[in-house]
Amino acid sequence: MKANGDRANIGWALIFTCWLLASIATLGSLFFSEIMNFSSCVLCWYQRICMYPLVLIFLSGIFPFDKKVLRFSFPLVFVGWMIAVYHNLLYYKILPESIAPCSQGVSCTTVYIEWFGFITIPFLSLAVFSFLLILLTITYRKVD
Repeated sequence: MKANGDRANIGWALIFTCWLLASIATLGSLFFSEIMNFSSCVLCWYQRICMYPLVLIFLSGIFPFDKKVLRFSFPLVFVGWMIAVYHNLLYYKILPESIAPCSQGVSCTTVYIEWFGFITIPFLSLAVFSFLLILLTITYRKVD
């Protein structure tokens, strides 16, 4: 019986970490748009659509821990990750800007921040979605 309790504790800690990351990412994107007045491109909006609900989904999965949270969060994380990969490929000019969906409004390659020469808003999004994908995969393997 102790093994089940240990798995639940590990699962809880991993999903709590996911919730923390999703919350920080959500607050960060709101800070950039509402406080710093950075306009969001189309791809940023799609990534927000994937990230924002994760805060509530992860929260509902930790009180009490429920492994079903994986079923609801994984598709959003995976789709958000795919969009973030595409966005970074456009941003770093690996893909031509002519195939960008940002035909109106802010360009998907607009530079707002560039910390240490490589940390950009699209990079931050890719990093968070990547960490979430890794944590959800670990959770699935540890809990199931």
